[in-house]
Amino acid sequence: MGFGIVKRSVAIAGHRTSISLEEPFWEALRDIAEQDAVSIQALIGRIDAARGEQNLSSAIRVFVLKRLQQAGPSSGEVDSPTS
Repeated sequence: MGFGIVKRSVAIAGHRTSISLEEPFWEALRDIAEQDAVSIQALIGRIDAARGEQNLSSAIRVFVLKRLQQAGPSSGEVDSPTS
């Protein structure tokens, strides 16, 4: 597959931080932010506030996965392992 890591800088709770995610996670995060009518930065701020001790990049990946699971199999664009 070979999805490279993309590093982006965002401001969370008044400080700048860099987040490294694979491009499909950035795309899904953009889609979710659009669905929720918030900025990506605001969405990341919500995830950050709820993550506890979990690494922020990991927390974002888990958040995206859970949202895709809630949306159901027909809404996601995830290929089956046999594709």
